[in-house]
Amino acid sequence: MPRGGIWAAGAGSRAPLAFTASLILPLDCTPQEAALRSFTAALALRAALADYAQPDALSLKWPNDVLLNGQKIAGILLQSHGVMAGQRGHLVIGIGVNLRHSPEPDSLEEGALAPTDLFSVTGQCPEPEAFLDRLAPRLAHWEWQISQNGFAPVRAAWMAHAAKRGEVILARLPNRDINGVFDDIDDKGNLILTTANGPCAIAAADIYF
Repeated sequence: MPRGGIWAAGAGSRAPLAFTASLILPLDCTPQEAALRSFTAALALRAALADYAQPDALSLKWPNDVLLNGQKIAGILLQSHGVMAGQRGHLVIGIGVNLRHSPEPDSLEEGALAPTDLFSVTGQCPEPEAFLDRLAPRLAHWEWQISQNGFAPVRAAWMAHAAKRGEVILARLPNRDINGVFDDIDDKGNLILTTANGPCAIAAADIYF
């Protein structure tokens, strides 16, 4: 779980403060291929949120966050079990969406994106079950796409909504920080930054704008 974060669903209120769900997806593939489901889940989540918010206001932050007006409204967490080529395993895709509640700013790590919620921006707050009805067919669509056509169409669609493309961002790795211009993601889902030393492919990092 990135930076040890958790989803806070706002217990104690009768209103639906957050949508939280996990999809258990049977897979027969390598761990690297399974990890590409962060992109399919992000595309599905963005499409579901676009039923309530202006589509142009929604963007995707590598590798697994959805932004509304540049602020974090939703995130995705992946956990695999027994996923490897030639062996049937399963992937758990955890999804959290701020519906009517977002974390307090002082609870966030320094430099983290400010959070937002759907109700404060749009005045809409669907019931979690209704939001699931919007999300489920989008998840099925993008799983079909990657299963039948590979990562290429997923990559193209994700890049069309990528936040901060062409701008300088910071990638924080365990042992170093890398500043560079966000140019692309490659066919393995790696983030491609153009740095002073040339292109740099990053498989995993915390990203700061």
